[in-house]
Amino acid sequence: MNIKTMHAVQGVCEQRHPFASSAAQESMFVDAMKENINWHQEQSPFYRKLLEMKQFDAATLTSIDDLASIPFVPATFFKSHELLSVARDDIKLHLTSSGTTGQKSQVSFDAWSLSAGQKMIDAVFEHFGWNTPDVKTNYLLYSYETASDSQLGTAHTDNFLCKYAPVASAFYALRRTGAPTTATGGASHEFDGFGCIEKLQHYAAEGLPVRIFGFPAFLFFTLKRMRELGLPPLKLSADSLVFLGGGWKGNADQAIAKHDLYARIHEQLGIPDLRIRDSFGSVEHAVPYAECAHHQFHVPVWSQVIIRDVRTLKPRKFGEAGFLQFLTPYITSVPAQSVLMGDMATLYPGESCACGNERPYFVIHGRAGTSKNKSCAIAAAELLRR
Repeated sequence: MNIKTMHAVQGVCEQRHPFASSAAQESMFVDAMKENINWHQEQSPFYRKLLEMKQFDAATLTSIDDLASIPFVPATFFKSHELLSVARDDIKLHLTSSGTTGQKSQVSFDAWSLSAGQKMIDAVFEHFGWNTPDVKTNYLLYSYETASDSQLGTAHTDNFLCKYAPVASAFYALRRTGAPTTATGGASHEFDGFGCIEKLQHYAAEGLPVRIFGFPAFLFFTLKRMRELGLPPLKLSADSLVFLGGGWKGNADQAIAKHDLYARIHEQLGIPDLRIRDSFGSVEHAVPYAECAHHQFHVPVWSQVIIRDVRTLKPRKFGEAGFLQFLTPYITSVPAQSVLMGDMATLYPGESCACGNERPYFVIHGRAGTSKNKSCAIAAAELLRR
């Protein structure tokens, strides 16, 4: 079995409308999940043991509702175990999560998984009209200054996003200040707030569109410092784009509400609300989620979302909060087709959002406590000792 024989998986990943909704699309997704499960069952001893322990057979999947029965792997498990379903020589990219403390998740991508994920981002940017290959653009990247040793998922993503508009100039907010260390696995970085302000002023005077990507915390710190210094608001090009991602990480104690941050961006940089969006993703589940015009995360065609009760882990209904679970059939390098995140979220029907997108959307409430995640990780770890 190989990707060339996984026709449903290819069919799902080749869909170019990120938010198509039909019975045929759902049926193809179920078939793709079956193919993906069978692939990992053949290739991964860990996943084969998981299916045996759960007494799960992919042949029982016949509808979207059946997907809730697929055994999941907790995202925390990837922090302490390397899982591969391909030969090590087939790995093309190895990424780590961007957490500021503790162990980081380690996920590897083969050629197919990497290409499929990048094509998803292509489709999202095309859908929202953000692919402008003829418009020279300045960039302010609130992420880590590039280095050959960098394996951080956020740095990789932000650099990849620069392909959708030609780079006139690019500035990294988190400047590289030291060589790689054994302890961290990467170089040390420092936030250059004054450098960001200077660049924004220069970009405003130049008049080219500006694209601001990366961690929201450091953009907020820039705006806050501008106000503290008594600097007047800037007027960036109306074609500018703010596309945030990665969360507030180690700065959660200083986080402000999303709508307040968007208001500050519009007030101090002149960028309209329609051009300010957040994104959601993780190395454990590398499917792109981008806010719609009404700032909701609709679930794209390449994935499904289940919300699970924090005590029983049973699926919850629309409007009920619980653990966020992602499913996707595209990744072949690691058994990450069904991942239980540490995030608390609520799923809503698509029609309850005014943007007109029929796909369901989820709202993130923040990180859950660690006790439940820990117990799930321990249960998975037991499989490796059998």
